[in-house]
Amino acid sequence: MAKILFVMTGADHWTLEDGTRHATGFWAEEAVVPYEAFRAAGHEVVVATPGGVVPPVDKGSLAAEVNGGQEGADRVAAALDTMTELRHPVRLEDVDLGDYAAVFYPGGHGPMEDLAVDATSGRVLVEVLESGKPLGVVCHGPAALLAAVKEDGSNAFAGYRIAAFTNAEELQAGLGEKARWLLQDRLTEAGVDVQVGEPWAPNVVVDRSLVTGQNPASSAPLAAELLKKLG
Repeated sequence: MAKILFVMTGADHWTLEDGTRHATGFWAEEAVVPYEAFRAAGHEVVVATPGGVVPPVDKGSLAAEVNGGQEGADRVAAALDTMTELRHPVRLEDVDLGDYAAVFYPGGHGPMEDLAVDATSGRVLVEVLESGKPLGVVCHGPAALLAAVKEDGSNAFAGYRIAAFTNAEELQAGLGEKARWLLQDRLTEAGVDVQVGEPWAPNVVVDRSLVTGQNPASSAPLAAELLKKLG
């Protein structure tokens, strides 16, 4: 059994171009599906957030229409209720990476607000990348990669192939035109090689120790790839 660190957003909103706050948090499926896969494989999960705040769930991610119907929505909500780790996060600032075999970042728009500019998270990402430990990041989670800046000012993930929530998906979801910046664009500007798949279809990219997924549909195959790396 290994310990897997879930680094999650503490933000309950995403500030849009006009200054308004879009209510958000983490995307339920992107936490629930990998959590269940890791626990079923016998691993322990520890949740960490900036400041140790309880990660807020994006209420939109609990809606029937994004969970294949009400039955799916009820199942995800029930699963969240059983994830006691969400209610007792540790402070990201206190994390010792040596305690963990792998690290995972779920998405949701929350990371666009806090983890994208969080220096502590950035240091954790640089450290896990240099350690060679498996690192999984899905959907908007790759916003956190923007804060992973090395001493020379370059991004630690420059040259890596990844999947992340795309411009096309952001536009189709209705927030692309309102955003201050788009994730695909910022990652590309940082030198990260974003591998764009079909909107809303599973797309998982593996590059060395890094496993990334484009969207919620990528959560399950990403978790499977991360488990392979854990052996």
